[in-house]
Amino acid sequence: MTPHQEIDNQIFLLGKKLTLKQPADGFKTGLDAVMLASACPLKAGQTVLDLGCGVGSAGFCVLKRVEGAHLTGVEIQENHVALAQVNAELNNYSKQVEFINADIRSFKCEQKFDHVICNPPYLETGAHLRSPSDEKATAMGHDDDDLTIQDWVDCARRSLSPNGSLTLIHRADFVDKIIQALESKFGAVEIIPLWPKAGTEAKRVIIRALKGRKTPARIHAGLILHDAEGEYTLEAEKILRDAGDLNL
Repeated sequence: MTPHQEIDNQIFLLGKKLTLKQPADGFKTGLDAVMLASACPLKAGQTVLDLGCGVGSAGFCVLKRVEGAHLTGVEIQENHVALAQVNAELNNYSKQVEFINADIRSFKCEQKFDHVICNPPYLETGAHLRSPSDEKATAMGHDDDDLTIQDWVDCARRSLSPNGSLTLIHRADFVDKIIQALESKFGAVEIIPLWPKAGTEAKRVIIRALKGRKTPARIHAGLILHDAEGEYTLEAEKILRDAGDLNL
């Protein structure tokens, strides 16, 4: 199985339980969105805010996993917001979602959320060649010299209720910067490595933290994505096909 099947600019996730339209030119949904969604500790009836939501990929995966939740997405690219709204209709989530066209640095909402999820840009401006696609460059972090991981964490802190959770996915070599950004505003930090195969270095990590908590950090055993033959492990399959939780 692949994390998604694609026909033109429409993809199917979670064993075809979720249908998403994507822009023809720009960043494409992949495994990271599904893994991020699987790690959010959302419960039925709670609220989740997806920062930099794109076309709604991670947020809709969360809704597919937890019934009766409400999703708000914030996205700087207007056409992505429009596609997210289309995707809400395609998947019968229109009454459970709201998408807002805004910059996360200036976004403020009177509502406080139970959970925040985010998949920040992985590539720092100046560290890699800029993509020729304006949409992909924005999604990958090439278009703004000032946007940092601290901006994402600060927006999450402003938006969360006390003891609310932040869940994000990022490159493994960014862990130190993320921990520094969390500072004293978050605690109960959990680091969850995603191993490509057993015995290899993690390329991605999921980090969870709770607003205002002082509990010490934990490093979990993590999840091995592929077996020796390159197929997804049973644990990964349960998440990618069945919208399972990242149980640790």
